[in-house]
Amino acid sequence: MFFAVLAAAARIERNYIREKTLEGRQTAAAKGNHGGRPKAIDDDMPTFALALKAKGVPVPDIAGKPVIKTGNNAGKNPSVASVHRALAEAEEAAAAQADDDPPLRPAPVRLHRPGDPLAAEDLQLRERLVAPRAELTAADREEVSR
Repeated sequence: MFFAVLAAAARIERNYIREKTLEGRQTAAAKGNHGGRPKAIDDDMPTFALALKAKGVPVPDIAGKPVIKTGNNAGKNPSVASVHRALAEAEEAAAAQADDDPPLRPAPVRLHRPGDPLAAEDLQLRERLVAPRAELTAADREEVSR
């Protein structure tokens, strides 16, 4: 019985500490302090890193180019892991933005029988599809005649 009373008192004390900790976090967040380490990667670095990656520069070489502007590591280069993380976040953001736009559906196709007349839209579509094939065959003919 004595241990049951001590366990109940410990549980009450634990809940009290948890409530006070959450209140302290909310107060700090209201003042603008969210805790944790400052980010080494600022808003411009992912754009720069994506441009370098698109040119084919390896990530370890990309990590040696930008310089951290604030915090204890100011003036140093970010780690390779930080650059990988920033690139992944930037690619996820780009994918999320692309997902917001609904995919375009192709226009429905009307089927025609061999003797039916074609509409103007159908004639334009036929010209766009047949023209590259005609150019390709003309180029093939020139190559064969050489």
